[in-house]
Amino acid sequence: MRFNHLLAGSAIALVLTAGVSAHAGLNGNISLDGVPQIEPAKVTITPNDINRSASADPDAILPAARKDAVIPLPVPAEVVITPADIAIEPASKANAPRTAVPGPEWVPVPITPDDAAKGQDTPPAASTPAQPVPELALDPLGERLRDALSATATDKQFDSKTRASLETFYLARKYVPLWTDNGTMNERAKAVAAQLRHADADGLDPADYPVPTLEANAGPDALADFELKLTDAVITYARHAAVGRVHWSRVSRDIFYDRPAPEAADILGKLAAAADARAALDSYNPQHAAYKALKAKLAEIRGGEDDAKVRIGDGPMLLVGMQDSRVPDLRTRLGVAAKAGDTIYDEALADAVKAFQKKHNLQQDGIVGPGTLRALNGGPSNARAEDLIIANLERWRWISHDLGPSHVIVNIPEFMLRLYNNGSLLWQTRIVVGKRSTPTPLLSETMKFITVNPTWNVPPSIVYREYLPALQQDPTVLARMGLRVSYNRDGGVHISQPPGPGNALGRIRFNFPNKFSVYQHDTPDKYMFAHTRRAYSHGCMRVQNPDEYAEKLLSVALPQENYTAERIRRMYGHGEVNINFPTPIPVHLTYQTAYVDSSGDLVLRDDLYGRDSRVLAALKTDDRRYADTPVEPRRAASRQVRRQVYRAPQPSRGFNFFGLFR
Repeated sequence: MRFNHLLAGSAIALVLTAGVSAHAGLNGNISLDGVPQIEPAKVTITPNDINRSASADPDAILPAARKDAVIPLPVPAEVVITPADIAIEPASKANAPRTAVPGPEWVPVPITPDDAAKGQDTPPAASTPAQPVPELALDPLGERLRDALSATATDKQFDSKTRASLETFYLARKYVPLWTDNGTMNERAKAVAAQLRHADADGLDPADYPVPTLEANAGPDALADFELKLTDAVITYARHAAVGRVHWSRVSRDIFYDRPAPEAADILGKLAAAADARAALDSYNPQHAAYKALKAKLAEIRGGEDDAKVRIGDGPMLLVGMQDSRVPDLRTRLGVAAKAGDTIYDEALADAVKAFQKKHNLQQDGIVGPGTLRALNGGPSNARAEDLIIANLERWRWISHDLGPSHVIVNIPEFMLRLYNNGSLLWQTRIVVGKRSTPTPLLSETMKFITVNPTWNVPPSIVYREYLPALQQDPTVLARMGLRVSYNRDGGVHISQPPGPGNALGRIRFNFPNKFSVYQHDTPDKYMFAHTRRAYSHGCMRVQNPDEYAEKLLSVALPQENYTAERIRRMYGHGEVNINFPTPIPVHLTYQTAYVDSSGDLVLRDDLYGRDSRVLAALKTDDRRYADTPVEPRRAASRQVRRQVYRAPQPSRGFNFFGLFR
């Protein structure tokens, strides 16, 4: 059969060649430049034509190995080839891609990296056996590390995710230890050990990151144990420094920061490549100015500077105009210029006492009573200040350590908002924050746009807790407040307030979408900004000077547009207008009860929402194994108010607004 096919192919090729030559000789009209061709005549191949081909020398057709395998063929039937079978393509198609003829299927065989390196672009034969991967030759220490980090290890020192990450890191370095050279601690290990032993400088506890000891002439088992224990301490410290020793979800449900802890392999890789391993490990702590200033104050308080200062003796309360032998010591303690032989407690000294009271979050009355006296002598007040600093350092670790070149910082206990640009304070203003019952949440998001003339869509929590009970007492209250009621398809109630001067959001809303649906906005209740303690809202932040705030934000986000406060005010009306930011600006809602002000003084604030005590309790609890583990949020039961058929109330029974709902 194969021989028959070969003969037939040869015959067809001869006929095609002859046909082309014949046509070319007819009138010379065949060319390769696309000139129309003359229709070829019908050509007939007879059995004799094929037999003549079969009588040719088989050496020209069959390989030498098959010469003795030629079998006489039967006389084939007459084959007729039509002009269509031998049509010649125009010259314009001469360079067209050819259609591949399907060949026999083959089973793909994986190409090894060695094959790829040699430039092999076709799969090797399926019958070629795969070459075994040579086993990594390890010394006894490397074998101990490999076995300890394998998935089948009996001692589960690390969780599965951390173990897999460490296995990847050590495999890449062929299980060469990171912390020892020739059986002794290397300089890298000594550097990170120093950082771990001084973890208290950042308000952390060194006991959480124990540095193992390494005896001289330690064997492979002891060296592997030292390697893994120090690795565990380093990874734990880096993660606590990066995202917090206490997970924010264990403090309150109105806190949210979406920041994953660093991977174990990334931590070790960074330290392995660093010229200064201690500095590299410390870099996982926040490095911005607010954190560093607070950290310095912690060192100052612990340094005992107050103990070296003059102590004020006990005695009655000191009021302005009183004469007391303790006045000279008080002047020295507060750095007020002394007057020879003067023991009168005057206004200048009282002003210095007020400044001291402000720094220590005491009542600023200028009276030296028992509390102020204890603080002056560095007693319990110092211990309280230390605790507050530690709690605040911990909260700084929750927030993104890169605050952004331009960003907004809200300090809830201070009732202040500040806008920074390129690391410098650009603008600040007073704000109103959430009440104790409806606290302002802690979060970091990005401001994406400003809305002028906003519509207030009343949150369901306010509808259920406040407006529906009010409607039960007075069915006209919503209309008098300028609120509109509508009903969703499922029967739920929706209450909104259209734009205007009386809108609860005022004239401007500053939008940074977040899971708590809070924002910053104007307010028609301007009188609240005169109060020292401004916790009145449902969680949103009311801004004292919103038009100026908009101007400053837009000078950062859209500097080429030249927005001014006056231009913003000209936009006031009854139609919503959104001004989008090409580059969103980070907004950080913080809770700083201890911070360093622009004068370099430590300022302490009241724990408005009781967050300090919960953070400190988690930091100081005896069992801290799970303090850095997040807790699943509890699902709040959904509440729906559904519409019912309205029935006019009977005069004798009075109007019951809740008859409309269930």
